[in-house]
Amino acid sequence: MSSVDVTDYRPSEDETFMNPRQREYFRNKLLGWKDEILRESRVTLENLQEESQNHPDMADRASSESDRSLELRTRDRQRKLISKIDAALKRIDDGTYGYCEETGDPIGIARLDARPTATLSLEAQELHERREKVYRDE
Repeated sequence: MSSVDVTDYRPSEDETFMNPRQREYFRNKLLGWKDEILRESRVTLENLQEESQNHPDMADRASSESDRSLELRTRDRQRKLISKIDAALKRIDDGTYGYCEETGDPIGIARLDARPTATLSLEAQELHERREKVYRDE
């Protein structure tokens, strides 16, 4: 871990792209996001264990099972998100974070701030989505 101070820091387009301060900012953002997801998962597990009682009423049981199913699907999506966060942290370590996987161009600070796991520039993402739509429509 670096000792770069990022307290009250917001990256800007005016500075050198992916300088040590920006990398540390995004590392902290990703780690905080991951910690939040893991904390929420622990709470969900505790709630599921507490709510495993039998419901005498069929409607209550169905409602409870529906809620549980929705919660488990949400947790599964978040588990996949943790994999993306881990991959982004690895890219920070190997120096490829912030650069488009297809073009090699900088992704952009605003896009990374909004979506820190982004691997494509906005232009490459839009092209990818257009191609996907064409194949889906055929």
